[in-house]
Amino acid sequence: MNARVVSINISDRKGVRKKPVEEVELRENFGISGDAHASSEWHRQVSLLAMESIRKMKDMGLDVGPGDFAENITTEGIDLLSLPIGTRLLIGGRVEVEVSQIGKECHSRCSIYYQAGDCVMPKEGIFVRVLRGGKIKIGDPIEIKD
Repeated sequence: MNARVVSINISDRKGVRKKPVEEVELRENFGISGDAHASSEWHRQVSLLAMESIRKMKDMGLDVGPGDFAENITTEGIDLLSLPIGTRLLIGGRVEVEVSQIGKECHSRCSIYYQAGDCVMPKEGIFVRVLRGGKIKIGDPIEIKD
C-alpha cells in the first residue's frame, strides 16, 4: 500500500478533538492555517497519527476515528514511528515537512485516556515543522524524501 493522507483535521482551540476538512493550506514555518496548534514559535507545528494506531483503539472497543486524538493529519501506509527526527516528507508531491518530535508527554489526560485507559497519540503520534508550504487534500500521497 502506498502511503497517503486519510484525513485532515483542524480545531480553533487546543485540547479538543479536531474536525475533518477536505483540504488545508500549510504555511512555511507555521503549520496549518486556521488550526490552534499552528505557530512559528515552536517545532510541533503539525501532528500526524497513523490510521493503524487509531485501529488499535477501535479494537479496544472505542468509538474513535480520525481527528479524535487531536492529530492534524491521519496517515495510512507509512510507519511513522520508524522515521527518525530530521526525516523529510513530501505530501501531495509539493508540501515538504520535517519530523521534529516523536511522541509527546501527556500533561493532562484527555477524554480518550479516560474512556480507554490509554491513548495512542503520546506514544505513536509524531510532529513536523513545515519547510515548504502549499495545499494538501485527502488522498494525497506521502513520500519519504531522500
